[in-house]
Amino acid sequence: MLKAKIIPVTPFQQNCTLLWCDETMKGAVVDAGGEVDVILDAIKAQGVEVEKILITHGHLDHAGGAAELAERLHIPIIGPQKEDKFWIDQIPDNCRTYGIPVGRSFNPDQWLEGGDQVMVGNVTLDVYYCPGHTPGHVIFHNKEAKFAQVGDVLFHGSIGRTDFPRGDHATLLKSIREQLWPLGDDTTFVSGHGPVSTFGQERATNPFVRDEA
Repeated sequence: MLKAKIIPVTPFQQNCTLLWCDETMKGAVVDAGGEVDVILDAIKAQGVEVEKILITHGHLDHAGGAAELAERLHIPIIGPQKEDKFWIDQIPDNCRTYGIPVGRSFNPDQWLEGGDQVMVGNVTLDVYYCPGHTPGHVIFHNKEAKFAQVGDVLFHGSIGRTDFPRGDHATLLKSIREQLWPLGDDTTFVSGHGPVSTFGQERATNPFVRDEA
């Protein structure tokens, strides 16, 4: 029942994603990084009733448009984990630094922790706490669809940066191996940037986290 539409936004080409339950046509926007009009056009084109915004982590390219989108649709912002508050607070300054339209900081309506669940229509998304890229990063997984939204934890052929404040390489590798891999090799994932992949493909070929490494 879970459907997904990737909506690349901002000069960072961040994979903002519209998720929805095909049975109810109710949905959520994951990582509203900016270009809110583009996101709204995609929502209208799919005929989805968006009920919430889900945030994997607080970097500007993933959360910079969340406050505006929430205001325009009158919906709550859910996530990330509270350790990313300092990143969310810096969104306006960081937007100015990178020379992109200034996003707004916000206080989520709900912080998330590993073990939480979020509903998208009749579809359940399980929340996993995956720090390393940022200290409050979370990912979303639906067991039935074998689908995950992993933000900047893992990419096709790469992993998230850890040279930002409070990033940690060893912690990121631990998150990938202990939180993502148990979800199954046949799980398809959308990362924050770049193409879709599967956990099995990354375990076999990703030079940073393949099993042989």
